[in-house]
Amino acid sequence: MGFYNKYILPKIINAGCGTKPIRKQREKVLPLCKGIVLEIGCGSGLNFSFYEENNIDKLYALEPDKEMLRQAESVVKEVNFPITFLETGAEKIPLEDDSIDTALLTYTLCTIPDPLAALLEIRRVLKKGGKLVFCEHGMAPENNVKKMQNFINSFFLFVGGCNLNRDIPSLIKDAGFLVDNLETMYLPKTPKWFGYNYWGSAS
Repeated sequence: MGFYNKYILPKIINAGCGTKPIRKQREKVLPLCKGIVLEIGCGSGLNFSFYEENNIDKLYALEPDKEMLRQAESVVKEVNFPITFLETGAEKIPLEDDSIDTALLTYTLCTIPDPLAALLEIRRVLKKGGKLVFCEHGMAPENNVKKMQNFINSFFLFVGGCNLNRDIPSLIKDAGFLVDNLETMYLPKTPKWFGYNYWGSAS
């Protein structure tokens, strides 16, 4: 792991994913998680404090980046439910079929190299009647913003592998999920090319 990936990139990701508008989005979706939960891309553990602790039986926190995982492990003592960390990518989840009640995606699909493969894996491990809870940024509806996203995307990928222009609802539907609830908006005080958000649940 190079100096940039170990010391600089985690700080950039934490700063970008820890703004007040994004924290407000986390507050909207985390209470929807119940039972045995799989969090895809837990990063440094920014979501942990937003879970409704009485609703969580166990959390599997998946994260492929060793440095981010180290930071997440340091905040375990601040929560009152069991957490098992999985140091791996989402394209191959080391869990049994039909073993998870809720899967959570927050600002993660933008960085997964193969998002469709990851969503198919999530579908595999979800129990019948289980829920996918998501909050993601992605492709904006206006053409001028889309053009800006497409232009910036090639440069932005070098910052941390973040794609600005993924069509989140289409990806979820292509993996065989039925979107039960979907809301969208531009986050306040956030550049439009980065701030178009989708959130809701799917089954």
